[in-house]
Amino acid sequence: MLASTSKTIYRPTVHRVLPRFISSSTPEEWDVVIVGGGPAGLALASALGSSKLVRESLRVSLVEASDLSKVHEWSPVAGTFSNRASSLTHKSQAFLKDIRAWEHVDEGRTCPIQDMQVWDGISDARIEFSASLLGTPGHGMARMTENLNLQRGLLRHLANIPQVQILDKSRVQSIDLAEGSSWPLVRLDNGRVLRSRLLVGADGFNSPVRSFAKISSFGWAYDTQAIVSTMNHPPRGAFMGPNTTAYQRFLPTGPIAFLPISPMASSLVWSTKPPLATALIASGPDVLGYMINAAFRLPDVSMRYLHNLILDAHESGSPVTPPQIQTEIAWRERSHGIEETSAYASAFIDATKQGIPPADAESLPPIVTSLQPGTVASFPLRFNHTDSYLGDGQGGRTVLVGDAAHTVHPLAGQGLNLGLADVECLSRCIQDALAHGGDVGSRTALLPYAQERYLENHKIMSVMDKLHKLYSTSFEPVVWARSVGLEVVNEFDSVKTALMMEASGQNGRGTSVWDVTAKVVENFAATTDAVRIIGTGVSGMFGAGIQSILKASSTSSRK
Repeated sequence: MLASTSKTIYRPTVHRVLPRFISSSTPEEWDVVIVGGGPAGLALASALGSSKLVRESLRVSLVEASDLSKVHEWSPVAGTFSNRASSLTHKSQAFLKDIRAWEHVDEGRTCPIQDMQVWDGISDARIEFSASLLGTPGHGMARMTENLNLQRGLLRHLANIPQVQILDKSRVQSIDLAEGSSWPLVRLDNGRVLRSRLLVGADGFNSPVRSFAKISSFGWAYDTQAIVSTMNHPPRGAFMGPNTTAYQRFLPTGPIAFLPISPMASSLVWSTKPPLATALIASGPDVLGYMINAAFRLPDVSMRYLHNLILDAHESGSPVTPPQIQTEIAWRERSHGIEETSAYASAFIDATKQGIPPADAESLPPIVTSLQPGTVASFPLRFNHTDSYLGDGQGGRTVLVGDAAHTVHPLAGQGLNLGLADVECLSRCIQDALAHGGDVGSRTALLPYAQERYLENHKIMSVMDKLHKLYSTSFEPVVWARSVGLEVVNEFDSVKTALMMEASGQNGRGTSVWDVTAKVVENFAATTDAVRIIGTGVSGMFGAGIQSILKASSTSSRK
C-alpha cells in the first residue's frame, strides 16, 4: 500500500519566467538569493517567507540545480525509508514549528528517541539516558526524521508562499560583481542573471558562493568511511518497550549507531576504515547484516578477526558468503561463552519468534533480519570549518550557512541541527535589520549572526573531533580514562538529567546528548597523560576509589 499522496500545488516550475534557451542580459533585482535547495537552504527560505515583514519588504529567491519536483512529489511505499535520516533536537523542531513548516512534515514517518545507550567497544563501559528523567517521556529526547521527509515538508510550506520564488533546475555557472556595484551577480545556466543585495551560500561543502567570496577554510579528511542503510527487524515483543531507543557502540575502527525510525525499521550509520567499508559493502547485504548484529554484540578481539576475514576475502576476489560468516560468528559466540538464549547471540537466532526476552535484551538493538534494497551507501567523512561565515571586500554581501560553512563527523548526528540553528539565527538577523531600517546585506546586519554561530559551532565540532580521536585508540590508559568517565556520569541521575535538559533544548541551547556526554568523557580522558606517567597500578587504585565513592553515594541516597 502506498503512503498518503495528498499534495498541494507545486509552485517552483511556475517561477521559471524565462525559457532555458533564452539569455537575459539585464540582471534581475533580488534582495536575497539563496543558493542551495537542501534542508538548510529550504529552511531559510521558509523562515523568511513565514515573516510578514520579509514578505512585504524583500524579494527572495532560492536557486537549486536539481529538480525539486521529485522531492515535492516523493511518495515512498509504506514501511520503506530513506537511508539518510537525522536526529532533530527539540530546538530544531521548535524552530520548524515556529515558521509553520513542521505541520507539512509527515510525522507518521518520524520516531521519537525516548532512550539512548552508548558504550565502549573495548571495556563495555556504558551510559544510559532516558527521557523519563526529564518528566516528559512522550516527547522524547529527539526525533528521527528522514531528510527527504523534512525537505518535502519545507517545499510544501513554500508552495503556499508565492513571494518566495524557487528556481530549480538552474545551475550556478559563475558569480561575479555588478559593474560599479558591490552586489553579487549570480549567472545561471539558463541565461538568467540575478543581482542580489544578499547572497546566501547553502550550497554544501563545495560551495560556489564560498569560492566567490574567497573565504578560506581549515580541516582534514578522516581516515573513515560512513556506511548508511535502512535496517529491517521484527517489532519489539510484548514484554519489551517500543523501538524508541538509540544505540551506539564505539569500536576502535569507528562508532556504529542503530537509530529507530519505525517499529520495524531503523537507520544505520557505521563509521569505519575505508578498505573495510568497501569490503563490507562488496560482500553483499546479507553478510553486512550479520556483521551489523555482531558489531553490537561480540568482543573487540572477535570483531578484529572478522574484519580481517572480510578484508582478506575481498582482496582475494572471493568475498565471504553468508553461510561462512554466519558459521564464523556462531563459533566466536561459543568461544566467548555466549549462550544461544542470550541477547548477545545473533548468528542462528530466529528473530521472528516471540516470547519472554532474555534479561539483557533491552541493552542491545533488535536483530537485523535484512537491509532494505537500494539503501546501502557510503561516503567519506571529514572535518572542515571556514575561517569566516561572512564575505568581505569584493566578496562582501555574502554569508554561509550549514555545510557550506562547516562539516562535522556524524557520530552525534548534529550536522543538520547545526545548519538549522544557523538558519534560525540568520533569519532573525535579517528580520532585525529590516525592523530597524537597515541594509540586510551589510556587514553590520550580518555580524551578529557570525558572532553567535561561529563559536557555538566550533565548540561542538571540536568536541566531536576529539571524541572521534578518543575512541579510535585501544591504548589501555586511554580506554580506562574514557570508561571511568562514562561510568561516573552513568551513576548520577541528577547529572544525566542536567545533560539531557541541555541536549533536549529545555535550557534554550538544544545540543545533542552525545555532545555534552563527550565533554564529560573528554575531561576524564585528559588525565591519561598522568596515567601514562604514574602507571596502571595507581590508575587501577584510582578507579577503585571512584567506584567506592559512587557506591557510598548510592548507599547514602537510599537511607
